[in-house]
Amino acid sequence: MGMMPTVATPDLDVVDDTELTAVPPSSWQTVVWNDPVNLMSYVSHVFRTYFGFDAATAERLMLAVHHDGHAVVARGPREVMEAHAHAMHDYGLWATVRKEPA
Repeated sequence: MGMMPTVATPDLDVVDDTELTAVPPSSWQTVVWNDPVNLMSYVSHVFRTYFGFDAATAERLMLAVHHDGHAVVARGPREVMEAHAHAMHDYGLWATVRKEPA
């Protein structure tokens, strides 16, 4: 039989200065933007139908879209916010995903 190869062992005294920071899952937003096409009643309808908002919440968010130019309609993990934005596009609304401001 032959000799076993020598296996090098790592130096366990090495200090790793790498700092890992986790991004909280709720650090993304779905933003719906005002457009010249959709009626306010339709935007409220979409918010109630898709997100399940009550009438008052849907109306408040729709008015924010209309008067402020946009409204944050959801917060959560990026993948979920991207799915919401895609759904808003399917309804004909303008929507984007953005990182929540710090």
